[in-house]
Amino acid sequence: MNRFLIFAAAISCICTGNTALSAGSAQAGATKSAVCQACHGATGNSANPEWPSLAGLGGDYIVEQLQNFKDGKRANAIMQGMAAALSTQDMQDVAAYFDAQVNTGGEADPAHRQAGEKLFRGGDKTHGIPACMACHGPNGAGNGPAKFPALRGQHSVYVTEQLTAYAAGTRPPGPGGIMPAIAKRLSADDIRDLSSYVQGLR
Repeated sequence: MNRFLIFAAAISCICTGNTALSAGSAQAGATKSAVCQACHGATGNSANPEWPSLAGLGGDYIVEQLQNFKDGKRANAIMQGMAAALSTQDMQDVAAYFDAQVNTGGEADPAHRQAGEKLFRGGDKTHGIPACMACHGPNGAGNGPAKFPALRGQHSVYVTEQLTAYAAGTRPPGPGGIMPAIAKRLSADDIRDLSSYVQGLR
């Protein structure tokens, strides 16, 4: 896929919100997610920057990722073990609970914020990098129906790891299959700048 098509594909994903479509119960999920909360936090805001915050991430996206772990499409020994015992309804309930929480986020590194914002909002057409907000929303709230996750407030360490994994082809390509192609076009500095920016995004 050439640069223009990648850019066009991403721009076509313009979104307005992150309303989950999964048929889960947040009330049931509050109980079922007790073991998840040990790593991801009681309100879905993890304290460890290598573990993603799940608060407001997107219900359907969380379900999809849990299924990916269960099916072995995403490699993580801890998460594969956790997901193995979950039924589809369990996944939907846990996802509904975490999606209903509020991401408290962190702060962007001032040294990288401006460059990260420029890429997030405007992309880099010269290198075929679309604006991240085209799919993830201008405030990083994501697009629930399209399963594009919320990025706002996510740990920069985790975002860096995932962009690197997309570029290396070690995690599923996601909706539309565009993330690996985009990630491969990002330099190490681009990844650092974007990751820092979204961590402070509200």
